[in-house]
Amino acid sequence: MVVYEIASATMSMMCADESNETESMGTSDLVPMSAYDYGLPEAAIAQEPVEPRSSARMLVSGRVSNSGMVEHASMVDLPALLRAGDVVVVNDTRVLAARLELEKVTGGEAEVLLLEPTDPARSTWEALVRPGRRLPPGTVLHEANQGQPVVEIGRRLAAGDDSRRSVRLIDPTVIERSGSMPLPPYIHQRLADPERYQTVYANDQDPGERSTAAPTAGLHFTPELLQACRDAGATVVSVDLAIGLDTFRPITASTPAEHVIHSERYWVPASTLAACASAERVVAVGTTAVRALESAACTGRLSGRTDLYIHGEHTFRVVDLLVTNFHLPRSSLLLMVEAFCGSEWRDLYSVALADGYRFLSFGDAMVLGRVGPKGTPVALVEEGR
Repeated sequence: MVVYEIASATMSMMCADESNETESMGTSDLVPMSAYDYGLPEAAIAQEPVEPRSSARMLVSGRVSNSGMVEHASMVDLPALLRAGDVVVVNDTRVLAARLELEKVTGGEAEVLLLEPTDPARSTWEALVRPGRRLPPGTVLHEANQGQPVVEIGRRLAAGDDSRRSVRLIDPTVIERSGSMPLPPYIHQRLADPERYQTVYANDQDPGERSTAAPTAGLHFTPELLQACRDAGATVVSVDLAIGLDTFRPITASTPAEHVIHSERYWVPASTLAACASAERVVAVGTTAVRALESAACTGRLSGRTDLYIHGEHTFRVVDLLVTNFHLPRSSLLLMVEAFCGSEWRDLYSVALADGYRFLSFGDAMVLGRVGPKGTPVALVEEGR
């Protein structure tokens, strides 16, 4: 391991409730979002995953490393950072093959990106469609080469936005036949193996419960790495948070306080929360695992929809360590990272860029330690899913 010494700053913390509002306005809420434009060169964006998964690089914060200084390592070194009694929490959601390349009866091309079902039967979905202006409500789309009718375009879901629509699946099995992985727009090539955009521990879920994006920090894990974590004395448990595309979109508001966070479905098994309560440390794999755990701890609800906006002076009630990828400028994920580790993220990102780390979904990882004291979870108000 190569070692750097970086001075890290701490910041005062406060707790945000489950809504988009906080108990009081923190000074970080007033920082312009332009402060989170850290300058990401195109060449730093990973276009394909490394093989094997666990060979991805891992930048270790001085709060976590055994030396007390920033270290360069790889994901296979993660077990060496764990202690007996630690609990490692993964998000075992499965990514839906949500991108449907279809055509109109005239032969014109159309694309439907399924986001999530809006009815119990899972026949009606919220979706992104294109070309939106050329797909009026009632348009029926077919599988390629004049195949069967499979999707009917419905109403607009946002004023002035032709792309966000309600759609009806005439034939729900089109997902299994024709769906492809909804890779982020900054990845410009298809995957030879679609399973490479799934974690090795992804749950076999009903299509209506799946995500439209991967929990990318989890893509680095192999069965062997998970077993090595257990051999180091850690327990591996899971949560389920259905990741939406809005998770990765840059914030367009002027300040963090003006941003309205999206909501996502989540489920935290009671056994997972119990394991976290008795853990030496809780190690969350990915920001989505953090959001699920902190949502349950802040609300007392093990399942539902969460609009918890983790930023600024949020008091973390469960998570001690975070394994995460490097995130887009201006994203809500970057704000969560800052809330977790303070301004240290700026130094770590600078080191990573200078040393050639790979960024975003197929990029490398880092391990962060929480700054500030841990809060107390509220009492549970429901059980089960």
